[in-house]
Amino acid sequence: MSTNSTASELLTWDRATLEDVASKVGTPFYIYSGEELRKRANEVLSIVEAEGAQARYAMKACSTRKILEELQSLGFWIDAVSGNEILRAVQAGFAPGQNPPTVLYSADVFRDNAIEAIKEHHALPNVGTPHMIDQLAEADYRGAIGIRINPGFGHGHVQQCDTGGPSSKHGIWYEDLEDSIARCKKYGFPIKLIHAHIGTGPAIGEFQTNIKRLVEYYSSIITSFDEVDAVNLGGGIPHPYREGDKRIDIAACRDLVSEAQKTLSEKAGRSIRIEIEPGRYVVAASATLVGRVCGLKDTRDNEKGPGQRFVTVDAGFCDLVRPTMYGSYHRIEVPGREGESLTPQVIAGPMCESGDVFTRDSDELLDPRPLPNLEIGDLLTIHDAGAYGFTMSSNYNSLGRVPQVWYDNGQAHLVSRRQVLEDLIREECDEPL
Repeated sequence: MSTNSTASELLTWDRATLEDVASKVGTPFYIYSGEELRKRANEVLSIVEAEGAQARYAMKACSTRKILEELQSLGFWIDAVSGNEILRAVQAGFAPGQNPPTVLYSADVFRDNAIEAIKEHHALPNVGTPHMIDQLAEADYRGAIGIRINPGFGHGHVQQCDTGGPSSKHGIWYEDLEDSIARCKKYGFPIKLIHAHIGTGPAIGEFQTNIKRLVEYYSSIITSFDEVDAVNLGGGIPHPYREGDKRIDIAACRDLVSEAQKTLSEKAGRSIRIEIEPGRYVVAASATLVGRVCGLKDTRDNEKGPGQRFVTVDAGFCDLVRPTMYGSYHRIEVPGREGESLTPQVIAGPMCESGDVFTRDSDELLDPRPLPNLEIGDLLTIHDAGAYGFTMSSNYNSLGRVPQVWYDNGQAHLVSRRQVLEDLIREECDEPL
């Protein structure tokens, strides 16, 4: 493995390391760089280094226990979106309780064991739907509460990820806040946090622009919340997936957070903690999905379009769904074949779906990638797969979820094993109800 420290830093893996891991766990597998994770995590921590600021990790991006343990040791708090995420965070060492509120539960619905986990571990519920306030009261919840607001603006990196505005399901519409405030007063729930997540736009400067606008909005409403002591600006720090993409200015983000803390504290007349909750930026670069070339075949030009060279690999969208779901770009390399001439090739997986292709564009069309002429048996690395990679993987086609390997200081450790059939069918039953 090697990295550099330039703005265009890229994580690479040497073939010998990957072949050694593959000989022990098979392919495909995920491999995480501890060094890369800590580097990104420390960049985020530098944004909140001023007094009165805190970083949470949006664990939906990757909830692998080893990742959580590393981030807990560095001083992150947690943003969870399910009852089981609360439980996993506590098991990984994050302290329960609301003083301070180390674990935040942010959702628009209480599902499964969410309320029970909140009550058991005193996580701070951050509600995105008014009826959730009534449900907490019905469940005899006693404690503080957070309110997630839809401020009427925001943007995701693609339309499907829009997190603010009239097309977003997230949060309580800003013009309807009075009703939610009244419900909280009725049940005796002190509102200690207000939250909005407006996402990352496609332009590198859009994050800063949206945060400034969000701070202005918070300034206009903070006096309506007498007990609020924290304002959460959400996550959405953009990660550069493409070679040559610009990196976000970390120092500028630090200045934004510092200014927000001062502005909102002055407006409220008391100290206000500013929180950010990135997920993707923390973990995306640290993980690589490693597969092996299994087959080669060609189609020919005809009236439907041009022919293609298809390279089939054993990794598929059950392992990394982002290219199929969003047309997302992930850098692809062939370790040990550096410096060779390149040929456009389509990288396709084993799933029984035509969309199981890693080389797609934003319109979900085939986008052949210039790569060395691949041969059966070559290892192939799909980079920047740490965010919404393993955590969104599935058992489609009855395939087991792949192993996860942690690599740090020259040592590889298996942190989750490959699933086998018994894992897939363990919950199946035939019980009268």
